[in-house]
Amino acid sequence: MIRQGILNPLITSLLCRVRHTNVLVIADRGFPYWPGIETVDISLVDGIPTVLQVLEAIRPNFDIVQIYMAREFREENTPEAQERLAKATAGIPLVFEPYAEMKKRVPQAIGLIRTGDTTQYANMVLVSGRP
Repeated sequence: MIRQGILNPLITSLLCRVRHTNVLVIADRGFPYWPGIETVDISLVDGIPTVLQVLEAIRPNFDIVQIYMAREFREENTPEAQERLAKATAGIPLVFEPYAEMKKRVPQAIGLIRTGDTTQYANMVLVSGRP
């Protein structure tokens, strides 16, 4: 029996299949469905869990070398939300690009974790690898 770390067996299985340079997406509740991409939906209610909570949970055992997010995140969210993002992604290169461009990265993903997050443009495309 697992005593700590990710308890959700679907997320654990998904994370175990992401290899060097592969892509994983953590998405908010409104992110489009992508047929053909394994989706683990852990949304419970609005705001639970958040994208940043999922990122925080996977970071201890998941190497991330790059994160892509929508440029619109900075335009649509408060300085406080941006500060929480900066703290959660500390040490990981973060690239902001137009939302339409960020979504073009999604079809290459090994999987997608859907959250209940209601933060505008909170979606993240994570590139795995050794820092």
